Amino acid sequence: MSHAPLLLIGGSGVVGQFTARAIRAEHPDVPLLIGGRNLAKAQEVAASIPHAGGVAVDLAADDLGLGDREVGGVVVLVKDESLASVRFAQARGVPHVSISSGAAEIGPDVAAWIHRPDASALVLGADWLVGAATIPTLKLAERFSRVASIKVGALLDEQESAGPATEHDFKRLGEIMPAALTRRDGAFFWRAGENAQAQFHAVDGTPVQATAFSPFDIMGLANATGAPDIAFNLATAVTSSRRRGEAMSTEIIIEMSGEGHDGQPLRLRQAVVHPQGQRPLTAAGVTLLTERVTGLDGRPAPAPGLYFPYQLIDFDTWYARIQKTGGQLLTLDVL
Repeated sequence: MSHAPLLLIGGSGVVGQFTARAIRAEHPDVPLLIGGRNLAKAQEVAASIPHAGGVAVDLAADDLGLGDREVGGVVVLVKDESLASVRFAQARGVPHVSISSGAAEIGPDVAAWIHRPDASALVLGADWLVGAATIPTLKLAERFSRVASIKVGALLDEQESAGPATEHDFKRLGEIMPAALTRRDGAFFWRAGENAQAQFHAVDGTPVQATAFSPFDIMGLANATGAPDIAFNLATAVTSSRRRGEAMSTEIIIEMSGEGHDGQPLRLRQAVVHPQGQRPLTAAGVTLLTERVTGLDGRPAPAPGLYFPYQLIDFDTWYARIQKTGGQLLTLDVL
């Protein structure tokens, strides 16, 4: 079955290349348009990926500089502050996936959807590593009759290099969001200053100093679980694997407490770990979302709407994909 090309805006960047190759591995025949500001670089990257072409993307143009070129879906791997890619997707009636916004930046995306709610499926994919925390957390929540508290600790290894777009995202988010969205006693509030300092334990039990962070996970988990206390903390330090003398990795520590189905207090702790760092988890999430919203997974594409990743990707599908790339889900002792 033929498929219109998927446009990857930022596809020539570090995360973009990882994602493009992840999509290609799962779908060898789906054409890709590697989009970037630098045409030569986009074409160079495209030349290394079968069935891909490089294009220059102009976020100041209604047609993104693509003219009447056919596009079957738009995947945005960099921050599109103009929302030109959203308007383009809505005008074409094709799905749109973006992964680079923070909680304080959600307003323009929501407004674009409210303005044209029936135009296309828009995915707010800026959960941590595109669902790598939220999806397993919601699976863990099934073991509870009532969830009282969720704490997520994301650990990036200090040796993992990020591409320019990722570095720019972190810098931008740090400037516009000096406070981090959190939930306590059922109320949302913003942690800042000393209140933003935190600590969690890595997979091997080592205490890690962290700072409050607010990806979309906070909003999604609050609505999906009803938990009155939810916090997300981010640290860049030595990961457990490197402390063992192995290569660096990335870790997502999930701690949950509440009441089990037997009516007794329950507290569980688990971790998502990937030995290649954050990029494979991000690429897997983007690939799964792209498959789902375009129907590449063999099922009917979702109706136009506004979605978080966990509303489109089921746990079993997600876990099978990250295992395929070398990721693990570990059960940890409660500390």
